[in-house]
Amino acid sequence: MTTTQTAQVSAALLPEAVQRGNIWRLSIAQALAGANSVVVYATGAIVGDMLAPSPMLATLPISIFVVGMAACILPVGAITRRHGRRAAFLVGTGAGVLTGLLAMLAVLLGSFWLFCLATFFGGSYAAVVLSFRFAAADGVAPGSRARALSLVMAGGVAAGVVGPQLVTFTMDLWPPHLFAATYLVQAAVAAVSALILLGVQLPKTTAAELAGGRPLAEIARQPRFVAAAISGAVSYMLMNFLMTAAPLAMHMCGHSQASANLGLQWHVIAMYAPSFFTGHLIARFGAGRMATVGLLLTGVSAAVGLGGIDVAHFWASLILLGLGWNFGFLGASALVLECHRPEEKTRVQSLNDFIVFGLMAIGSFSSGGLLSAYGWDVVLWVSFIPLAVAVVALALAMRRSAKDGAVRGASA
Repeated sequence: MTTTQTAQVSAALLPEAVQRGNIWRLSIAQALAGANSVVVYATGAIVGDMLAPSPMLATLPISIFVVGMAACILPVGAITRRHGRRAAFLVGTGAGVLTGLLAMLAVLLGSFWLFCLATFFGGSYAAVVLSFRFAAADGVAPGSRARALSLVMAGGVAAGVVGPQLVTFTMDLWPPHLFAATYLVQAAVAAVSALILLGVQLPKTTAAELAGGRPLAEIARQPRFVAAAISGAVSYMLMNFLMTAAPLAMHMCGHSQASANLGLQWHVIAMYAPSFFTGHLIARFGAGRMATVGLLLTGVSAAVGLGGIDVAHFWASLILLGLGWNFGFLGASALVLECHRPEEKTRVQSLNDFIVFGLMAIGSFSSGGLLSAYGWDVVLWVSFIPLAVAVVALALAMRRSAKDGAVRGASA
């Protein structure tokens, strides 16, 4: 890092009390927003089945949720770059409120396509929530950024508890309209999140950031960025790919819905609980190594799934899948932070997330069809292909970094 860049980083550092306040607020907002996403995943297919003109369209609302995430990543980045992160947060939470209100109205009117529009806005909200992890690193010293990022993601543990309970206690409150009250409360939760985010204090957008820094194509050609984007995309795509197929596969194997629900609950806990210490591991061992560990754990998850179709095999596979996602996705996210200068952050982070969630949308649309046509074992075998690509990309990037470091050391 040059002297000028070091000065820019130092000037942008926030007081420690402000940093801690930001992390707490973003963690709570992450929990509330995550609960909104859990509501969509828990109810989307059920409401879709009730409202869809054809049973074949029952899961379309959930796939449209993922499309909404991918479609809104770049616009969110543009709002952030021009008006700051807090403006993007408020636009996103507004979309979250709209999600609940439109979904409630769709249930009351019996409109499938209005419900699909609601889930698209839900994906838009989720796209903004994705930027919380990067926002936690703003104004934080480079050595502490991975820990800040992972602590915000730890809010997902609460989301895994709050979301299902929200559905359970509200689903029958507005008879005969199943889930109508749930969606009204969902809108209220998003509004509370907006109030919490009003207190987040982040560095203001600079003239250099508006200018954008280096051309995006130049940044995207860096081996480190390529490896980070591929690793993050594969980690998230396979998590969604396998998680979406697993409950249906358990049903096809004769297991109860209660067993599938419990497996998914532990999967969500495994996704977010390690975030309390993942940042420390990244700081100690490096983002690239932790991303590699995450990908390998995802591979072990698929291997365990191939070992049998007992409930224990599914549960173990889902837990390992959650752990693999945590290390793989957070490691890849921390690696992205090493690829850009301060003034380039929003453009580079938005590009990374667009790649990640564009591929995730493909996985969301393909998993159910692949399972129905070829079976659970084929779904698991297919997952090894992108895993191999991501591991190779990371290995090449780390080798390149080690070589560049040796050259700099020799020249010094």
